[in-house]
Amino acid sequence: PAGAAAAPLPEEDCMKLNPSFVGIALRSLLAIDLWASKRLGVCAGEGSAWGSARPLMKVIEVSGHGIPWLLGTFYGLCQSDSSAAREVLLNLLFALLLDLVMVAVVKGLVKRPRPTHNKMDMFVTISVDKYSFPSGHATRAALVCRFVLRHLVLAVPLRVLVVLWALIVSISRVMLGRHNMTDVLFGLLLGYALYGVVEHCWLSPATAPALFALW
Repeated sequence: PAGAAAAPLPEEDCMKLNPSFVGIALRSLLAIDLWASKRLGVCAGEGSAWGSARPLMKVIEVSGHGIPWLLGTFYGLCQSDSSAAREVLLNLLFALLLDLVMVAVVKGLVKRPRPTHNKMDMFVTISVDKYSFPSGHATRAALVCRFVLRHLVLAVPLRVLVVLWALIVSISRVMLGRHNMTDVLFGLLLGYALYGVVEHCWLSPATAPALFALW
């Protein structure tokens, strides 16, 4: 009817006459992130530029997955006959569980979809793994890397290999098309920060006697 107010346009059709500088910058960075991540997804499929390297990238993917790390740490904890080793392994188990919880919470809050060129053929996924931000592999790689370098006595070549492993696992997430670059960068920062939490809450026979009584 005449004089009736026009129906409001959908939000995505509304033009902002005075967009903020921050908003423009964020949208530009997001566009660059999506573009660059797609270009770097050279192993996202068998027909991709480096498709022949995809099986190797998937092996690297498994090396950074939470399940092998959790099972391996728990097995080592059960088999260890040294109190010092048990303390380190128990805290590594705590770190891995904290990592899983924090990544799941952030993914559930942000709910960023995975890149469109990703193939959902990942090794053992759960509900929140359909989301992309942050990269749990990158978070775990940074956390484990800091933990190992701090609490294991390793020769310099092995320390270099640990750092290279963390970097390769992180880079492989973009190459496989699993994540955008910002997912990986934030994951590395989160993992680095989570290690500080583990150190602050370090479990020992004095602070957590009930846990150590189990072994």
